[in-house]
Amino acid sequence: EVQVVESGGKFVQAGGSLRLSCAVSGLTFTDYAVGWFRQAPGKEREGISCINTWDDSTFYVDSMKGRFTASTDSAKKMVYLDMKDLTPQDSAVYYCAADSTVGTMTISHMKVRPDLFKPNLFGSWGQGTQVTVSS
Repeated sequence: EVQVVESGGKFVQAGGSLRLSCAVSGLTFTDYAVGWFRQAPGKEREGISCINTWDDSTFYVDSMKGRFTASTDSAKKMVYLDMKDLTPQDSAVYYCAADSTVGTMTISHMKVRPDLFKPNLFGSWGQGTQVTVSS
């Protein structure tokens, strides 16, 4: 059984930074990709980034480039999302999702077809972690 757990969400001041962590069990590290998404109240789930644990190939949604950085730590078998220059508009529940069928080629395709990056690509989801940014 695949389990995904996010952590690191908290209350931060505008302009601050935050690191979210994603731990995946039930899959071999390097055999899956992790997608980062967020959902604010009353809004649809929004994609942020996708990173492959095999080679760290990464895709970012255009609106997320520059302030969000996805990374992996193979020794700790962790995936991270670093966020900076946070604004109240970044307040949301942040999710990570994992899937072993999203590979390097898929991520390459996303860079040409950003619409390919969708929540339904990922079969295993965490419970979400709340990020609240105050003004």
